[in-house]
Formats: sequence, C-alpha cells, structure tokens
Amino acid sequence: MKLLIIEDDQNLSDTICETTEHMFDVTQAYDGEEGLFLAQQNIHDVIVLDIMLPHLNGYELLHQLRQTNIHTPVLILTAKDSIDDKIRGFHEGADDYLVKPFHRAELLLRLEAIIRRSVGNFQENVLKFIDLELNLKNGTISLNDEVIKLNGKQFELLEYLIHNKNMILTKDQIFDRIWGYESETSTTVVEVYASNLRKSLKKFSYDQYIKSFRGLGYMISENG
Repeated sequence: MKLLIIEDDQNLSDTICETTEHMFDVTQAYDGEEGLFLAQQNIHDVIVLDIMLPHLNGYELLHQLRQTNIHTPVLILTAKDSIDDKIRGFHEGADDYLVKPFHRAELLLRLEAIIRRSVGNFQENVLKFIDLELNLKNGTISLNDEVIKLNGKQFELLEYLIHNKNMILTKDQIFDRIWGYESETSTTVVEVYASNLRKSLKKFSYDQYIKSFRGLGYMISENG
C-alpha cells in the first residue's frame, strides 16, 4: 500500500518514513504545492498531512482535494491542538487528527485504523472479491482453495482494482500507481497487463468482472 507524507520538517518526515516503511511504499513531499500535485495523482492509500506548510497550507490542500472528488483518507499531523483547528480539519475532510509531538506507536495505530475503515482486513493482510482472496503479505491468490498464479504487476493491478471496486480507474492512475509516474514506460503497458489479467482469470470466469471503458480505463464490479 502507498503512503504520501506531506511534511516540511525533513527530519520528522524521515522519522515517519522509517516508522511506516514496513507497512507502506512511502512518498515524501516537503511543501504544499508539491504535496497537492502528488495527492492529485490519486494513487495513494492514505496521506499524512502537516498543516503549516510552505506555499499552500494543509487546510487549503485538503480543501482542493475534496473539491476535486479525491477522497484519499487523510491524517492531519500538526502542532495545533485547539478545538477550532480540529473542527476545521474535519470540516475540510480529514479522517483523523494527531497532535505533535506524538508516539510512533500511536501514529501506526491511527494509520491502521484509517486503512481498516477504508479497505478492511488490514491486520489480516487479506483482500476479498466475491470468492477470490488476495494475500497481500505473500502475494498469493486463492479461489476455493485453488491457487491462482499471477505475476507481480498483474497481482498489483488486481489489488488496485479491488481496492477501488465499482470505480473507474483511468489508465494514467493505474500507470502511476503500479509503474510510477516517473517511469519511462508508456501507458500502453496498462492495456497489455489488463488483457493478460483477464486471460489469467478467464478459466475461473472472473474475467467478466473486469470492465474496460474505451479511452478511459478499467473497473472491477461484482455486477458482471
């Protein structure tokens, strides 16, 4: 899973990165404009967001995200601890609020709680779609006790689709999430892997649940 840390104190950002790297693939931003750009890619599972940021503060950043229908869960991290600050944060769309200084254990617990509310089964490392079970810890897939073999990128694509079931994911979103927006590969690779994923699932009749939208992207839905 992917975590975006938007924090201008590089030492604190690095500490959060070290604390969470066993749980997440972490990206760091050090000012509001950079953080907004990365958050708008809509490829992260959760965001840790400081309030007092250069160029664009955390409240404004969060407001812009929610106004553009990006609903990535956000944990606000700030030295501000007045009730008014907390109320404003929640009104702008924050999911939780942690005041500096904080214990590493509390940060982890709050992130786990946010992920559990959004995708479920975080501690079990299991993601389910109908009778498919994806073990996120060891990268295996099973269906009624039969193991389905997928290569790494196919697994990541299926995981991303299931995390966002019933939502259309654009090719750009999928590409940025799985290959990275700085990758030199072109987005046509998404079509190749989506086609291969369908072929891998066809003998189990699960290819019917992956829908393509010409010129746009893909969605997985239980309404095959």
